[in-house]
Amino acid sequence: MLSSYRGLSFLGFALCIGALLFAIVVLQKMMGFEPCPMCIFQRVAMFGAGVFFLLGALHGPKAAAPRWLYSLFAAIGAGIGAGIAGRHVWLQSLPEDQVPACGPTLDYLMDMFPLSEVVTMILKGDGNCARIDAQWLGISLPGWTLITFIVLIVLALATPLLARRGR
Repeated sequence: MLSSYRGLSFLGFALCIGALLFAIVVLQKMMGFEPCPMCIFQRVAMFGAGVFFLLGALHGPKAAAPRWLYSLFAAIGAGIGAGIAGRHVWLQSLPEDQVPACGPTLDYLMDMFPLSEVVTMILKGDGNCARIDAQWLGISLPGWTLITFIVLIVLALATPLLARRGR
């Protein structure tokens, strides 16, 4: 199964869904961690990458061009997520005196500003995003998300290469 384009694409989709379920069910619902705006944007990027992995798995194209197209879009989604997660990790590494002030909630921003300004404000980050709520093996949650996005980029770009021709 993992030698086929469909199988590898489905693996990428399963990783995206697994990461989203872990974030929503375990971290948010069970452990009570409320996602900061950057975390929400990372979830959207994870969802976007997962959609393109799923489309590739469902379509299962035989030709190289559509395989690369699905994989490229999945890699772009994961790349955007990696950029956001990398920025999040950077904010968490700042000394306390350099951390930006805490900002309003995402709901408030969406009510008060146009989407383009909201995106710009969120990507700048604030004090909420710099707080480290949990770590595992010395790596923060955004750090693990960054690692996951990197794995997804590698998988997306390797899928057309690893899949046997015509499968």
